[in-house]
Amino acid sequence: MKKHFFKILAKINKAILPSFTKQRLDLSKATKLQMAIFGWRLYVTKRALD
Repeated sequence: MKKHFFKILAKINKAILPSFTKQRLDLSKATKLQMAIFGWRLYVTKRALD
């Protein structure tokens, strides 16, 4: 059930949150908000794939 929840959350993230890799964002120059969004998407994606 936990994995199913994260898969749904990953789909919502994909639809709502911006993709910084497609924008070619340099992570060393990213703001704290951009880093938080990037980290959140990474966390959810990792949990959805486990």
